[in-house]
Amino acid sequence: MHGDRTVGDDKAMVGGLGTIEGQTFMIIGQQKGRNTKQRQLRNFGMANPEGYRKALRLMKIAEKFNKPIITLIDTPGAFPGLEAEERGQGEAIARNLKEMFMLKVPVICIIVGEGASGGALGIGIGDRVLMLENSWYSVISPENCSAILWRSWDFKEQAAELLKLSSKDMHSLKLIDGIVKEPLGGAHTDVKAMSTELKKVILDNFNELNKLTPEERINQRIEKFCAMGVVKE
Repeated sequence: MHGDRTVGDDKAMVGGLGTIEGQTFMIIGQQKGRNTKQRQLRNFGMANPEGYRKALRLMKIAEKFNKPIITLIDTPGAFPGLEAEERGQGEAIARNLKEMFMLKVPVICIIVGEGASGGALGIGIGDRVLMLENSWYSVISPENCSAILWRSWDFKEQAAELLKLSSKDMHSLKLIDGIVKEPLGGAHTDVKAMSTELKKVILDNFNELNKLTPEERINQRIEKFCAMGVVKE
């Protein structure tokens, strides 16, 4: 499904209806491309505002027809170009955050590679937020963090350590709901096995969420995210 009905079709954000074991889902995700030509077409997975508005349009269609939503997150961040800011990059992401909290259908978000900054969060508000074992999720990429703090990319490994961006760190901090185990060597080494495991995880979580009423899901979603970052002494 294409276009945000305002500006155009962002190739970095893809989505459409699909079925898993007979259950229809609205599946939305970021696409980076596999070679130089595809990466240029997909803008290296960095979506413009129209990408986030397209994602929201598809989510609203899913809600209208009572179809659960799956988002697959893999982005180095939202596109930081001048034209993206002129078209309202911050507003587009902020609107997605607000609207995703209130969706009446089950929402399952899965970080499958890079989960960087607001670019990831723009499709990352869900009843269940899961990470592949070797993926990462953070407010900023280690390279950009290093560039800001040390004015050099040379400290990216130190930045990654301090950011606590691994799936184990994120789960221990209660910022995600679960970790999806990958095949030995990583998801890319055995795509079929990874797909089978991911399908099982999606269906298990969907079956749990489907037992709740829309109001219960929305309340739990809001409570989960509001509890993040709260420190009690």
